[in-house]
Amino acid sequence: MVAVGVTLGCASTRCDAPQVDAPQADADVAAYDDLAVLTEALLLVQRHYVEEVPLQEIVYGAIDGMLLGLDPNSSFLPPKPLAVLEEETRGSFGGIGVSVGLEKDGVKVIAPIEDSPAFKAGIHAGDTIRAVDGKKMSGVSMDDAVKAMRGEKGSEVKVTVERANGETVDVALVRDDIKLASVKGVRELGDGIGYLRITQFSEHAGEDFAQAMARLEQAKVKGLILDLRDNPGGLLESAVAVTEQVLERGAEIVSVRGRDGEKPQQRFDAGPCKNRFAQIPLAVLVNGGSASAAEIVAGALKAHKRAVLVGETTYGKASVQNVIKLALRPECAVRLTTGYYYTPDGAMIHGKGIVPDVEVPVSKSAWRQTQMRRLFEEMPGAASSGMTNMVNEVRDMQLERAQELLKSARILNNG
Repeated sequence: MVAVGVTLGCASTRCDAPQVDAPQADADVAAYDDLAVLTEALLLVQRHYVEEVPLQEIVYGAIDGMLLGLDPNSSFLPPKPLAVLEEETRGSFGGIGVSVGLEKDGVKVIAPIEDSPAFKAGIHAGDTIRAVDGKKMSGVSMDDAVKAMRGEKGSEVKVTVERANGETVDVALVRDDIKLASVKGVRELGDGIGYLRITQFSEHAGEDFAQAMARLEQAKVKGLILDLRDNPGGLLESAVAVTEQVLERGAEIVSVRGRDGEKPQQRFDAGPCKNRFAQIPLAVLVNGGSASAAEIVAGALKAHKRAVLVGETTYGKASVQNVIKLALRPECAVRLTTGYYYTPDGAMIHGKGIVPDVEVPVSKSAWRQTQMRRLFEEMPGAASSGMTNMVNEVRDMQLERAQELLKSARILNNG
């Protein structure tokens, strides 16, 4: 690799010292000056702070502060937080069971995880967690917020929750093991329409989706409803692995654009895969709890007119975080925002979300009842007979609308 502004070859027998252009030299001097200021500040803390602090702790804090100053999703990952992150992507962890995003006034609940302590206690998507055990969550990093809520199974924690209407309540929770199945509720709804829900895009979501689709194929379904409501996202690779199974090979799924926002840094297309279901009619359910990888899937299917999207506008969290392990200390890493995701038709997802083709808004109370019905449908025998009768009376208006659309499309195509 040839460095810009450095002469590496010589025309004569005498080889002069490498020549560096003046602007680059000035920039290098300024960079060294700034690094010297950082080093001086670190040493001043180490020598004069009222309590003795190990230098490593000071350095790690400086790195974390630098990344937190960029955006809420960039952070430093020393060994323990890095191990927790790797554990979470494998699909299990200990905590209260919420997927969250950071906002200025606290930690916003993207979605509670079904059957988790938070779900059972009535914490909703859209609630703001103001404090955890009395520690305010405004201005904290994502890692600090997650660390405050995670913990050993059986340990107690109190969260202060602000509802959308401004009401503030303290909720006492007992942490539990949160185990996430990526695909749930696989079944035939009648009229040849199949249903499955992806709870999050964890490591094995692509394989789980393929297995679920194989079961529905055996049931001879002629249409599919893919439920991504309250799916907080997950791994990009898993989102691609699911999406490519329902698109033609070579179709663009998502692109990543960086600083200039114009030329894609990366583009992910539907590659060769063992399982492909590119012809089955699709309806996709989304809401305000559908985020990140879920928005990538929904955006790709909408852009290619491969599915009709039903529900509410998605969350709008689609920035790219790469976890990069440090070469000098591989047990540590930085999680760094390096770009934004764009749909195949060039729309930026972050901060905007994906607007459904057919909007079917539901109130928070109605959605909570729908969640309860969905939970009992996915866990037969989990409710008493009285509870079962009650939830069976609940209507899932978004699901019903999706069924109507698939049936109407079939009639039109056959007519």
